[in-house]
Amino acid sequence: MDGNTDRRIVRTRLVIRDALTELIEEKGFEAVSVKDITTRANINRGTFYLHYRDKFDLLEQSEAEVIEGIIAIITKATSEDLETYRETGISVSLIVTVFEYIEEHAAFLKAILGPKGDVSFQSQLKAMFRKNLLEKNLSPLIRKENLQVPAEYFLSYVSSAHLGIIQQWLMSGRQETPAEMARILSLLTFRGPFYAAGIAVSDPKA
Repeated sequence: MDGNTDRRIVRTRLVIRDALTELIEEKGFEAVSVKDITTRANINRGTFYLHYRDKFDLLEQSEAEVIEGIIAIITKATSEDLETYRETGISVSLIVTVFEYIEEHAAFLKAILGPKGDVSFQSQLKAMFRKNLLEKNLSPLIRKENLQVPAEYFLSYVSSAHLGIIQQWLMSGRQETPAEMARILSLLTFRGPFYAAGIAVSDPKA
């Protein structure tokens, strides 16, 4: 396959995904048909079926591509990156890159994470954050003897919080820059919600 053919395939798949994104926002995934997609994308059904079996395959492949893109960024993180934040308070550059990637795919992610999208995608994202960011990079920094809650609850809380922040950013129109969002997420993750809210919390053991 030559470069021109490869670029045409990429462009065609992008046009199809953009059509799906618009239609999800308008009528919801369940109501979307292949005919709707091909009409919106201005392609024939044969072209669609060269790339996807049906609309479910299109959705699954599109979601997988986005998740793989985030994983590719996250896997570049090291424990040293996180240790640097803990020591200096500087936003982790990796998180900025993740938000830049999310911004690049914002339309699709907003649609798929919205009320008319795919509810199961939220679970996929949380599982991805937990496995590729928390367990691989944050967990090595945690000393079991210092944990004040069971590890499973801690990981579940942080992965859900990450997703919630991303959803809020997308649904509110991305008013903040990726760098600002990295600062917000870093502050909440490393310092905690009460610290971020300016609430002085006394030690319950005191």
